[in-house]
Amino acid sequence: MSDANSPQDWNALAERVACHVDNYLNGLEAVARGDGGAHTIPLLLLEVSQVILAGAQLGASADVILPDNWEPEIGDDPDLDAVRTGLSERLGDLDEYVEVFDPYKDTEPTAYRLSDDLVDVASDLVHGLRHYNQDRPLEALWWWQYSYFNHWGNHAGASLRALHAYVANDRLAVAQEAAVAQ
Repeated sequence: MSDANSPQDWNALAERVACHVDNYLNGLEAVARGDGGAHTIPLLLLEVSQVILAGAQLGASADVILPDNWEPEIGDDPDLDAVRTGLSERLGDLDEYVEVFDPYKDTEPTAYRLSDDLVDVASDLVHGLRHYNQDRPLEALWWWQYSYFNHWGNHAGASLRALHAYVANDRLAVAQEAAVAQ
């Protein structure tokens, strides 16, 4: 990435992030509808991993500063409760997990729900995407970067660890069972 922070550089980053955001939102909605079937957890792991790449790009970039130091109004964000409910139904008992939210400040594990975390990420991302779709890429980047550091990055990271743990435990259990059977 360039350190130039030119509008052209910001536009290119905004386009890359918007693509990741759009893919995440579409993938999350598809899984919430049940399109993932038996592959729900691995698909969610893939979606979260890919959107975390966008977050890493935002984190590695210089701070996005709005010229007027304020965010233009874009109206109410869409209601994502149907996605949250669909994910909760698909995840079942796997929806709840335990996480230490900030390993540098927290000492006690806290219970979380994957469906809540995944939709919290989506909510922050869709807000920025609305700026992007209204031809305001700098505002979109500012929001995505700010909310990545302040909110959705933590929720995406926590859900990634939970999803990874499930997939890894599932795959390792199968490998261990196959080894015992031989």
